[in-house]
Amino acid sequence: MGNHKFVKFEKVTLKGHPELNENWVQERIAEDPSILGLGEVIFKDKERLQPGAGRLDLLLQDPDSNRRYEVEVQLGKTDEGHIIRTIEYWDIERKRYPQYDHTAVIIAEDITSRFLNVISLFNGFIPLIAIQMNALAWEDKISLVFTTVLNQMSLGLVDEEEEQEVADRPYWEKRGTKATLAMADKLLQLIHDFDPGFEMKYNKFYIGLVKNGQPNNFAIFRPQKSALRLEVRMQKSDELERKFEETGLDVIDYTKWGRYRIRLTKGDVEKHGEFLADVLKRAYLEVSGA
Repeated sequence: MGNHKFVKFEKVTLKGHPELNENWVQERIAEDPSILGLGEVIFKDKERLQPGAGRLDLLLQDPDSNRRYEVEVQLGKTDEGHIIRTIEYWDIERKRYPQYDHTAVIIAEDITSRFLNVISLFNGFIPLIAIQMNALAWEDKISLVFTTVLNQMSLGLVDEEEEQEVADRPYWEKRGTKATLAMADKLLQLIHDFDPGFEMKYNKFYIGLVKNGQPNNFAIFRPQKSALRLEVRMQKSDELERKFEETGLDVIDYTKWGRYRIRLTKGDVEKHGEFLADVLKRAYLEVSGA
C-alpha cells in the first residue's frame, strides 16, 4: 500500500470548453466503446443521418446478443430536446431495422432529477439507459468516467446473417486472443475431415464459413478473451442435448434462429474432438439437406 501515490483529479466541465467538445467525446467513445460500461460493444456508425430528423451521435452494437444502442451525447445538463431527440432516433432505427433489439442511451454531464422523473413515466416501455459522464483532469491528462444511473432494457436475439461487415484475422486476434482463434482453426480442421473446401470468412460480428466463395454458416465462431463461442445450426434434439450433458460441454442455449450456442474453453476441442466433429458434420448435413 505504501507504494501507491494518491492523486487528486480535477473535475472539468466540458460544456463550453474550447477544445473538449461533443465531437471529441464521440471520438473517444468510438475508439473504445467499452468505456461506457455496456460490455464489449462495437462501434458501428457516427453522425448517422436520420431521415428528416438530424443525425444520431453514435450507433453501437453488441456482437453477442446483437443488441443495438442508439447513443446521444449531451454536454452539460439533460434537457427536454435531448430526451425527445434520443427517443426519436431510437424509434427511427427500430422501425428501419426491426430484426434488432434497440436500446436508447442518453449520456450527459448532469443527469437531473427532473429528467429521471420524466423518464420514470415511460414505465419501462422504452428501453433506455442514462449514463452520467464526468471529465477528470490530472496535469496534462484527461479521463472520461461513465456511470450508469438508469438502466431499462430487455434482452433479444437477431439472425447473425442479416448484415455481414467484413473484418480480418488481426481484428479477431484483438477481439479475442490468438489462443481462442486457434481453437476455431482446430474446429475448421474437423470440418475439413468431411469437406476440405471450407474456409473461414472474417466478419465484424462473427467468423463464418465459405465454400467456393459462397457462405454456408452451418457453424459460426466468436472468439472471446477466455473462450470460443461455437454456434451450430441444427434441429433441436433431446438425444443431442443428453449427449451435450454427458460430455459436460457448456451449452449456453438454443436460439430462436435454430442454433446451439456452445462455450468452449482451453482443452475442450482436444478433449471432445470426436463428439464436436460429429456435431459439426450433423449440422453440415442438415443445412445441406443431405
